[in-house]
Amino acid sequence: MTAKRIANAFGLIGLSALLVGCGMFQRDPAAPPVETRPAQEILDQEIYGDEGPPSSTIWDFFRGSQDAENVGSVNRYIWNAALETLSFLPLDNVDPFTGVISTGYGTPPGGGRAYRATVYVSDPALDARSLNVALMTRSGPASAATVLAVEDAILTRARQLRQRDSRY
Repeated sequence: MTAKRIANAFGLIGLSALLVGCGMFQRDPAAPPVETRPAQEILDQEIYGDEGPPSSTIWDFFRGSQDAENVGSVNRYIWNAALETLSFLPLDNVDPFTGVISTGYGTPPGGGRAYRATVYVSDPALDARSLNVALMTRSGPASAATVLAVEDAILTRARQLRQRDSRY
C-alpha cells in the first residue's frame, strides 16, 4: 500500500506542477490590448464581400428613383447598329438600361477565327466616345486594328440608321 500512496503523491505533485506551469506563459501586462472587429462586421464581410451589406431596404421600392432620367440613356442608333453588326455572334447578355451587350464566341462570315465581344454604349450621344468595344479570341485579346474595324463598322451603321430615320 505504501507504493500506491507514493505513486498517488507523485501524481498529485506532477498535476500541481502542471497547473502552476500553465500560468508561466501569460501575456505581458504592459503590451497593448489586441483589437478585434465586431462579429457582425466580420460576418457582413464574409457574406457581402468588401463592399459591405446593401444600403437599400424594402421601403426603397415605394420611393421614386433618384436617377430615373438616366435609366435607359443609351443611343438607340449605336445600340441597334451594334446588334446588327454583331448579329453573327450568339447573344449572352443584353441590357439596354446599362448599355451592355455581351456575346458568346462566333465566327464572322468568311472568317476563320472565333471572336467574343462585349459592347458598352455609355452615352445617349451619337458619338465615337459613346461606344466601347472589347473583342476576345480563344487565345486572348483581339488586335487593336480588329477592334477599331468593328467600332468603325458599328458607328458607320449607326450613322446610316440615323440618316434613314431623318428622311421620315
